[in-house]
Amino acid sequence: MTSRQIRFVAMVDRHGTLLATFERKGLKPLLNDEQTAQYSQAAVTRQYTRVRWQAILGKNDYTCSCYEKILRVTIPITDEKNHLEFVIIFTFDVDTKNYHYIIMKKILPFVRKSEHKFLENEKMILNQNRE
Repeated sequence: MTSRQIRFVAMVDRHGTLLATFERKGLKPLLNDEQTAQYSQAAVTRQYTRVRWQAILGKNDYTCSCYEKILRVTIPITDEKNHLEFVIIFTFDVDTKNYHYIIMKKILPFVRKSEHKFLENEKMILNQNRE
């Protein structure tokens, strides 16, 4: 599996709030908790600008930024009306050569198979809050 190459994973809601995070065991994080929260909010903002082009360009599978120290990937999860609901953020070690293959063949199939569960849970939570 790819766990040796993945450094960090986060699930973020449409407001940029971190819902869950995971770091590789023994990893020395590059960002502290506050910086991670700020990055999450910025990532969601950037995804909003990308999602609006999906109707013309097609679904955005993922976006990758190659930094000197890491590869940072974001995967948007949208509802049936193309509204952004969640963003999955993860990082690879910078020397990961096959990151596109890992994303397209291992991570995205899992996300696409599971995204309806995320969206159903979100609807359930929203309905409970309205009552």
